[in-house]
Amino acid sequence: MTGLQDQLDQMTANTRQLVQPERLAVGEHAISELFATGIEEGILPVGAMAPEFVLNDATGRPIRSQDMLALGPLVIKFFRGRWCSYCATELEVWRDLYGTLRERGALMVAISPQLERQNDFMASQHGLPFPVLADPGCALAEKFGLAYTVPEYMRSYYLSILVNIPYINGEPSWRLPLPATYVISREGRVAFAEAHADFRVRPEPEEALAAAISKS
Repeated sequence: MTGLQDQLDQMTANTRQLVQPERLAVGEHAISELFATGIEEGILPVGAMAPEFVLNDATGRPIRSQDMLALGPLVIKFFRGRWCSYCATELEVWRDLYGTLRERGALMVAISPQLERQNDFMASQHGLPFPVLADPGCALAEKFGLAYTVPEYMRSYYLSILVNIPYINGEPSWRLPLPATYVISREGRVAFAEAHADFRVRPEPEEALAAAISKS
């Protein structure tokens, strides 16, 4: 079975064959610039208490972290949006592991700053069986140390490829989260935490799954 990172690396290789080098350079610069801020070092670490939250799912129903943690450990997958093919691929891998996750007593949510209707489109399109929650303005992502503002030159690039993030997110801030994977124990403590400034790099779900199962 092909690992998640292998799938993402193939997507990156395909992109490099199809996209002009000068356009690729814009994205590479943005990744390097974000990495240089040290944002990866500031994410909420293993051992910390996770912020409690109440966020709406794709139907507008409020989902409370405390209610979920009462049932078992919680995998939280922060993602950028349905426009990000890397995020969609990652969530599909988690979709396929979700049965195992539930069998072992753990739960999962995916969280992005996009509007509820965008989350509804995404959940339907990709057959996601877990709640997909809206985090307006990356308010919760900020508490996990994941939120950043897209620089001006990347805003122009996104708009040139018809990715209108303020429209998708329903607010004008151009805030996004680092794609991140967290596992929260039933006591509310972080058991697994990984996020990368390079959106093309993601942890293997099995690593987080092992942490979730050990806490169930």
